[in-house]
Formats: sequence, structure tokens, C-alpha cells
Amino acid sequence: MTEAHGRKAAQEAGGDSEAVRLHRAARGKWGISPRVPLRNSRDLSLAYTPGVAEPVRRIAREPEEVWELTSRGNLVAVVSDGTAVLGLGDVGPEAALPVMEGKALLFKRFAGIDAVPLVVRAPTSEALVEIVRGLAPSFGGINLEDVAAPRCFAVEEELVRSLDIPVFHDDQHGTAIVVLAALLGALEVVGKDLSDLRIVVAGAGAAGTAVAELLLAEGAGEVRVLDRRGILSPKRNDLDAYKRRLAERTNPEGEEGGLAEALVGADVFVGVARGGLLTPEMVQAMRSPAIVFALSNPDPEILPDAARAAGAAIVATGRSDFPNQVNNVLAFPGVFRGALSVRARRITPKMKRAAAHAIYAVARLEGISPETILPSVFHPEVVPRVAAAVARTALEEGVARLSRSPEEVEAEARRFAELGRRLGESVGE
Repeated sequence: MTEAHGRKAAQEAGGDSEAVRLHRAARGKWGISPRVPLRNSRDLSLAYTPGVAEPVRRIAREPEEVWELTSRGNLVAVVSDGTAVLGLGDVGPEAALPVMEGKALLFKRFAGIDAVPLVVRAPTSEALVEIVRGLAPSFGGINLEDVAAPRCFAVEEELVRSLDIPVFHDDQHGTAIVVLAALLGALEVVGKDLSDLRIVVAGAGAAGTAVAELLLAEGAGEVRVLDRRGILSPKRNDLDAYKRRLAERTNPEGEEGGLAEALVGADVFVGVARGGLLTPEMVQAMRSPAIVFALSNPDPEILPDAARAAGAAIVATGRSDFPNQVNNVLAFPGVFRGALSVRARRITPKMKRAAAHAIYAVARLEGISPETILPSVFHPEVVPRVAAAVARTALEEGVARLSRSPEEVEAEARRFAELGRRLGESVGE
């Protein structure tokens, strides 16, 4: 039996999961739709030759016209090299493509943003930077996805430095934004203050690094970050440049030890490491009322029931089948919607913090509780409020090309979000 016949036999025998059957039937999740008609020769002459020559001349004379005369102002590239896909690791660019298509789908559904999934074969950080930099004139923003640490840090830093459009590594900053929003909600429940907290972050990769940095920027009292060998400390001689920089920021006095030692008296645990890492005994050693964010997927660092039984007052995971899902979809559609609406040149730490506070504000609309510290990703206020907050901050910081009121941005975001909702619900009808 040939390999192709073997695959077909497996499919017919029901070997495909429901998710695989969906992807196979749809041939992926992403496509392209025109915005102008092409019914006759007149339409053709306007959309292509000879009519297209005049927009070309306009843009050549006045490059800023590209934002008005092309799709660039509402177009994001979703870029991956396939080195850190989901929890599956370095599976390569082809295997990363379903995730990037999914991300493009979410951009359209939640924020009305057109997004192009791009997977690239890049053997080095420099190669990936050059590829993305070369493609950048087509896009209003770059969403990096599933790029392994520490490569992701070098790639993002260089692209932010050299491009004048937003570059956003969602595994870092989307996660950090939603963690901060969730923590603001949790603190409202337990009655603690961020500046008084001892926070332990397990995982020193992309997400853990960004979480620690954003919490410090927000005013967290004390943050310790751990990798597989223990607390990041400047005394360790096995740290790469990025971990060393993080150690100097989070642990200048050189505290050492493992997770059990770090959690004694801690107020908050944030896990972005691996399933089963956190034991009930470690939770019991935390300062009550403890907050546990066990975010690894599909297996959390500790299951919610076990964490609550050990004394945790608030538990969040990255899974949709438990309360308090920390989901990046709460962040990146609104962040890019706001950034694109004012043609921001970059996304700053203050813009990320503003996004987190906007998500928290939406959660408060329906009431914060131990099991609802975050709003639903389908809440209609999330994208408009995040977009308005991001745009307002971009204007305040002087990184916006367009001067628009937050109210105008919010209204535009509502229109785009409603367009995306209708489009998403109409597919397959």
C-alpha cells in the first residue's frame, strides 16, 4: 500500500480528529476576498491597467498615500519560523501554518483586521529579520508568533529598531497583557495591592520574560523568575544575555533556590513552564489568600481543583474548559486595531499596560468574582475599549501618525468588530 493510500484508508476509518476533519474539509481556515468589483472591462481598467498607474504615481510622489490608496493600513503579517509552536516545539514552518492561519482568522473575526499568515524557513535570527524587514512595506503591522526564545528577543528588538510599523511578538506581550489584566481582577477579589506582592514566575522563555517585565513596569513589589535550574540570579554563570538582564532586573541581590523555596510566602504564582510543576505543598506555603495562574497548555502546572484544595483563592489557566482562561485573544486584536487606527510606529510598554487596564475595565462591567477575573473573549466591549486605550496612549507618547480621538477609534473598532462577527457567523451558512 502506498503512503497516500495509507492516509486515505486512515481517514476513511475515522482516524482523523474533528479538528483535522475541519481543516481538511476547508483546506485551511484563511482566504482572500476582493474589495472592489471586477464585472467588466471598465472595472478591470480602473482596478488594474491603465487606471492603477495613477495611484502608483501618487505613492511614488507622496509615500504616505500608500496608507490611503492600498490595503496596507488594515493589513498585518502573522509571521513564524515554526521553532516554538504551541507546546509542540520546533515543528518547522509547514507545521506552523495551521496556527498562523488560525491567528489570521482571529484578527478578522474579532477586530476586522486583514492578516496574512507567513511561515518562513530562516536558519538564523539575522535571516528571519531580513525576511520580515524585506516584506514590511506591504503591511501596517507585524505579529510574530511561535518563535523560540532567545531568538524571539533578538528578532523583535531588531525589527522594532529598524521598522516604523508596530512589531508585536504575541507569545511575549499578548500573554503579559492578559496576565496583568487577570492579576488586576484577582487583586480586587483578594484585597491586596500590587506594590506589596511577591510574585513568582515559573518559565524564563518568551512569555515569562515579558510577564515579569510588564508586572515590574506596572509597579509590582517583587518578582522572581525561574528556569529549569532555579531562580534567575546574577550569581549564576549559565545564563544567556537575556536571562542575565532579566536576573539583574528581578533579583539584583542574588537570591538563589528552586521553586519550592521561591514560593514560601509568595502571593502570586504565574506558570508558563510545564504541566505538573506546582505541587499542593508549594501552594500551601504561599501567603494566603494565594493567587495561582497555571497557564501551560494543555496540562497546567497544577489543576484548578488541586490548587483550590491547597488553599488558592484565585486560580486561572490557559484552558477554555476551566474558569478564568488567560487567552491572548483578549489582547492582540484590540492592540493592533488601536495601533492601526492611529498608524502607530510601534507598540510601547505603556500601550501594553493601557490594554491590560482596558480588559480589566470590561471584566468589571459584569462584576469581578473568584471565577470571573477576566471577560469572555466574545464580550463585545473588549476590542473597542482596548483599541481606544492603545490609540490614546500612542497619541500621548507621540508614536502615532494620525491624530484621532479615542472616541473615534472606539467607534471605528466597534464597526470593524461587528463586521468581523457577521463575517465569522456567516461562513458555512
